[in-house]
Amino acid sequence: MSANIKANTLTPSDILARKGGDPLVCLTAYTTPMARLVDAHCDVVLVGDSVGMVLHGLPSTLGVTMEMMVMHGAAVARGVSRALMVVDMPFGSYEESPEQAFRNAARLMRQTGCAAVKLEGGVAMADTIAYLAARSIPVMAHIGLTPQAINTLGGYKVQGRGDDAARILSDARAVAEAGAFAVVLEKVPESLANQITADLPIPTIGIGASADCDGQILVVDDMLGLFAAFKPKFVKRFAELEGDADAAIADYAKQVRARSFPGPEHVFGDQAPEGTT
Repeated sequence: MSANIKANTLTPSDILARKGGDPLVCLTAYTTPMARLVDAHCDVVLVGDSVGMVLHGLPSTLGVTMEMMVMHGAAVARGVSRALMVVDMPFGSYEESPEQAFRNAARLMRQTGCAAVKLEGGVAMADTIAYLAARSIPVMAHIGLTPQAINTLGGYKVQGRGDDAARILSDARAVAEAGAFAVVLEKVPESLANQITADLPIPTIGIGASADCDGQILVVDDMLGLFAAFKPKFVKRFAELEGDADAAIADYAKQVRARSFPGPEHVFGDQAPEGTT
């Protein structure tokens, strides 16, 4: 994979250096064609474990496996030439011990060509982040609402309101001190996100946080209107492609049934036209 890395590909150090600068633009991708589209405009391409819900129809991210992340990560790598590619570590692949996390993170990097991994958790994961960072594995942290912990958080609730703000702030400081090069803040109050952004020396990437974070991330299928099973408050639809696709498929079906497709221009004669094969 290293042979495919181009000189202008962004690195974790480049992302870290953007702290307080131009906002970082981040989106997910799970396939090569989507990766090419995202890469042209974004600083970070995340192969998120949200793939389980978006492409595989799972009810949550908990059923996502290492094999799934490797497969989608390798596909995305074929479409990325400029952005930093980060791959999510799936549930159960890093929580047991720092050693387990290293083995699985090394596998992701080796088999996908990603430049960094992302894992969920704050204070509880600080030792693991430090262990990985000390062994040349760049880590993007993820705190606030951590979807892999929905069973202990009681669902997809806002995190850090009232007295709970101290817990999220402690998580943020812990991952930064442990050596994470950036941190995703998901579904935390705006004022808390602003405080964390001002307090931390590493970039904050918001998703349902604050416009004043150092960057923003969304699930690409959400913002394109391709995944309409539900729409979180923090999602803005920049397109409604599911409706467009439905209309196109319906039109195709209508034309096939009416035998108006394929037309003469779509079929082949007994003799090739002159100058063609």
